Amino acid sequence: MTKDERYKKLKDIIKIYLPEDVSVANISMESHFINELNINSANLVDIILDVEDEFDIMLENEDMERMQTVQDALQIIEGKLD
Repeated sequence: MTKDERYKKLKDIIKIYLPEDVSVANISMESHFINELNINSANLVDIILDVEDEFDIMLENEDMERMQTVQDALQIIEGKLD
């Protein structure tokens, strides 16, 4: 799976949890989950669970704490897949 394919899958997961006032077009590599995409902490947990299922990985507490932006999430996913 290429980096672009992983990014697309991650965007597909995130868009489900976006509030009505945030567009899918707002999702970029630099997007901060809470500050820019307005994703609340409960939905962030759901995103983490979906990421674990989609990529068949297990995220540790420190991974979750580091996952502030879309790029952070991709780096963590890639680290777990290698």
